[in-house]
Amino acid sequence: MSRRRVQLVEAGRVPYDRALDWQRTLAAARIDGRLEADVLLLLEHPPVVTLGRTAREAHVLRSDDLEVVEVERGGDVTFHGPGQLVGYPIFDLRSPPYRQDLHWYLRTLEDALIVALAELGIPAERNAGYTGVWTRGRKIASIGVHVKQWVTWHGFALNVTTDLAQFERIVPCGIPGVEMTSVERETGKGNGETELWDEAVAAVVRGFECAFDVEAKASDEVPGRLAATLARA
Repeated sequence: MSRRRVQLVEAGRVPYDRALDWQRTLAAARIDGRLEADVLLLLEHPPVVTLGRTAREAHVLRSDDLEVVEVERGGDVTFHGPGQLVGYPIFDLRSPPYRQDLHWYLRTLEDALIVALAELGIPAERNAGYTGVWTRGRKIASIGVHVKQWVTWHGFALNVTTDLAQFERIVPCGIPGVEMTSVERETGKGNGETELWDEAVAAVVRGFECAFDVEAKASDEVPGRLAATLARA
């Protein structure tokens, strides 16, 4: 039996507001049937701080010149920037192999990243009581999602070669004292940034295929053009 197919789109570096518009448009089209397949957007953002539904302003210690955006995802405050692999699954949980269960979805996202990090040689795990992925007591990936009519958007942020000093601007995920880390730090690979990024992307795609029992196929679609077409439909 063939596995459910996911359209994989690697979009490069995209301003946060533009990617948010894409997500909302794609999710709306997935809800009403104009978009026939699930989509996994993989990209990175210019520096930005985002506030989820449970965020406290006090958790932004200093924004300086960074844009701060309030969004509908779950969770508290996080930083996005270059070297961070951000994934936005636009998944319709209403049919197999998925479940209409938010906790299942969050745990499966974690599973996908844990599998990916294992492939990269990093032992990763959950931290009881928190959403996200840790390694050796440090947080390496954050997760915050939004679900409407069982269609998902927002997603995860995996630090690959991220400038970890940027997290000193905030209380990451609203967790006092949390230490952030990256694939680069944990593997000791300080050179070959592009190679490490490509390895991380490939590992995450395989992690999603394994955890969600899907087949990810690269798409030539340009996300902005796809979103614009669906918005006019």
